[in-house]
Amino acid sequence: MFDDPNLVASAGLVPVMGLAQEAGLAVLARQHLSVPGDKGANAGLKVASLVAGMVAGADSIDDMALLRHGGMGRLFAAVYAPSTLGSFLRAFAFGHVRQLDAVASRFLLALAELTRLGTTNPTPTPADAERSGLAFIDVDDTVIEVHGHAKQGAGFGYTKVRGLNALLATATTPGTAPVIVAQRLRRGACSSPRGGRRLVADAVKTTRRLLPPRTPVLVRMDSAFYGRPAVHAALAGGAQVSVTVRTDARVKATIASIPEDAWTAIEYTDAVFDETSGQWISRAEVAEIAFTAFAAQPKADQVPGRLIVRRIPDFHADKHRAAGQDGLFDVWRFHAFFTTTDPTVLDTVTADQVHRRHAIIEQVHAHLKNSALAHLPSGVFTANAAWLVLAVIAFNLTRAAATLAAPTGSDLARATTATVRRTLIQIPCRIATSARRLTLHLPQDWPWQTAWTRLNDRVADPPATVTS
Repeated sequence: MFDDPNLVASAGLVPVMGLAQEAGLAVLARQHLSVPGDKGANAGLKVASLVAGMVAGADSIDDMALLRHGGMGRLFAAVYAPSTLGSFLRAFAFGHVRQLDAVASRFLLALAELTRLGTTNPTPTPADAERSGLAFIDVDDTVIEVHGHAKQGAGFGYTKVRGLNALLATATTPGTAPVIVAQRLRRGACSSPRGGRRLVADAVKTTRRLLPPRTPVLVRMDSAFYGRPAVHAALAGGAQVSVTVRTDARVKATIASIPEDAWTAIEYTDAVFDETSGQWISRAEVAEIAFTAFAAQPKADQVPGRLIVRRIPDFHADKHRAAGQDGLFDVWRFHAFFTTTDPTVLDTVTADQVHRRHAIIEQVHAHLKNSALAHLPSGVFTANAAWLVLAVIAFNLTRAAATLAAPTGSDLARATTATVRRTLIQIPCRIATSARRLTLHLPQDWPWQTAWTRLNDRVADPPATVTS
């Protein structure tokens, strides 16, 4: 029977929301959000409730009801009904979404101060910063499928799927999992680079504040963002760029001018799937040549750098030879990207390896779509835009909790969001009261007891003593 008022299904919310409180989530929302009317009242508590539901696995407004079971009312000060939270989101205008963006960036910075989030060496030397302390910002968009004609802004984009377009930027340092530093929801039929300049500028600014001083930053983007707005925004923020180029006539002519002896053979550690040919490739050749991006534009808009080209053999060549159609020369397929990095820091082969790791942002897209972004729950566009920002806050909070719970170098710090939720959040417990104190009785022999205890002990630490 469903009759026990002392059971809780997600005991991990206690230390995780304790961490959110320590980082000032509710206070930031109360300070920066100005949603009008009674629906905007208690904005800090409502934002915290929405984030808590997403951390626990909610992917729709109705799912926020999971905060109102058993003993949750005894553990948390305010637990709102899903209808109240839905009305709060629908009251958002575009300006309120931007206010929530400010809350998300400030909250991420506060989390970074409390955890090891976003840094591998707190005090890098200048040599470390130039050689091994490179940080990466990855920018890409994804289409979130929606259904029904009542969704504002929904449309068919480049994926031919009806949905809304989410543009994200992640920051990653060696040995750490990515965190999301900027986000924007756009209509489904918009082009990928729309709003890219503003988002790249925000991402570089937030990442600069997140990382130790003098840490070099490299912005990696695909060919959709190869244009003056996004590239110049990254350079203006003090970052370098590594962006895939479109193979127009000028790029083709530049590739054709590369001497044959300039190519270096490389072997992939893991085979790479080539979508055009539909086959796995394990070998390729790379070369580089000096290149000026946007050379047809005014001199102030031109960007000098390197064009690094990777070529793979044509898989149909062997079939043609077998049919007696041997060509006069080997046929290659080319993939090129433009970079402003120093060749003494990243040589040709290393720069190619670094650029291909841009695909890490696809994993972040998958994590979000496997949790809070499985749906965009409202028919109101601004409500869905706010939902995206809250999903980002929940993602970063979950990542910070895993970082605290895991010892240095542990796999848990880099685990998927679903794994962190399964091991640290969705733990059943029973509440007991003794001498006005609440005790949480968790399952015996829980495999991740040590990690959960480490997180809980860290959040339960008393505040540092202030000395004068």
